[in-house]
Amino acid sequence: MTTGTVINIKRFEIHDGDGIRTTLFLKGCPLRCRWCHNPEGLTREPEIGYYAHKCIGCGECAAVCPTGSHLFREGKHLYVRESCHACGACVKVCLGDALVAYGRVVTPEEILPKLMEDIDFFRNSGGGVTLSGGEPLLQAEFSAELLKLLKEKGVNTAVDTCLYAPRESLDAVLPYTDTFLVDVKAMDSSLHKELTGVENRKILDNIRYLDAKGKKMEIRIPYIPGLNDGEMGAIASFLAELKNIVRVKVLPYHDYAVSKYESLGKPYPTDAALPSREECDAARELLRRAGLTVAPDPHEA
Repeated sequence: MTTGTVINIKRFEIHDGDGIRTTLFLKGCPLRCRWCHNPEGLTREPEIGYYAHKCIGCGECAAVCPTGSHLFREGKHLYVRESCHACGACVKVCLGDALVAYGRVVTPEEILPKLMEDIDFFRNSGGGVTLSGGEPLLQAEFSAELLKLLKEKGVNTAVDTCLYAPRESLDAVLPYTDTFLVDVKAMDSSLHKELTGVENRKILDNIRYLDAKGKKMEIRIPYIPGLNDGEMGAIASFLAELKNIVRVKVLPYHDYAVSKYESLGKPYPTDAALPSREECDAARELLRRAGLTVAPDPHEA
C-alpha cells in the first residue's frame, strides 16, 4: 500500500495555479534554501510545533505524553523536543492550540475525498488541486497515484516543485500533471549551491526536459536582496529560450515564517533585507523585456 507524509490542506487558494484550488502540502525537501518559509516541510519525519505564546498552562499535554516531553516547572511549560516521538497525543488535548502536528501518513485513497470537496469551485473557476511541499517529487509514487486518481475524476492538476529530482520521479507524475509550478532561484551553479545546498544542473535539465515534452510551466522566482537579485538577467535569458512557459512570477522575500522556526526549535536561516516594491517591479520589467509573460504584483492584481 502506497502512503505519503502530508502536512496540511489549504482550500480556496488562488496563487497555486489556475483558478480556485485546493493545495496539499507534502513533507520533505532536498533543498535547504536560506529563505525557506515552510520549515515544517523540510524533513520527512512528523514533527510537533510548539507556539509558546499560545500556551495557557493547562497541563493537558503533560498528562497524556507517553515520553514525558512536556514538563511544568514553576508555572512554566518546558517542551523537551529531544525525547518527543511526535505521536500527536498532546496536540489533540491542547486547549490553547499551542501545539501543532506537522506530518501525518495517509494513502492516496484516504486523502482524495478531502481534495474533492470543492469540485464545484474547480469546475466554475478552471481550478483544481495542486501538490506542494516540501517537495512532492520526493514522494513520487504517492504523488503519481494521487494525481492519477484526481485526473480520473476530471480534476485539473498542478505540481509545485523545485525539480531537484531523478528523471524517473518526474516521469512518474508527468502523465497526470497539467501544469508544473517551478522555482528558479539562480543560474550560477555555485551560487545556487551556496543558497540552497545543491547545484542547479539537475533542475535546469529537468526544466528543459519538461519544455521538450510540451508541459506547461509557471516559473516562480524568489527575489531576495543581497542573495539572488543579481541573477535576474541570467534567469530571464534562460527562460526566454523555452517554449512552454505560461507565466513568470516574482516572489518577494518575506520573514513571516520566523514564528514557525521558533516553534520547531530551529534557527532562522537568513538576515536578508525585505525587498522594496520598486526592486521587484524592476525585476518584473526585466523579465518582460525578455519577452516573458510576467504576473503583476499580487498587491495590484
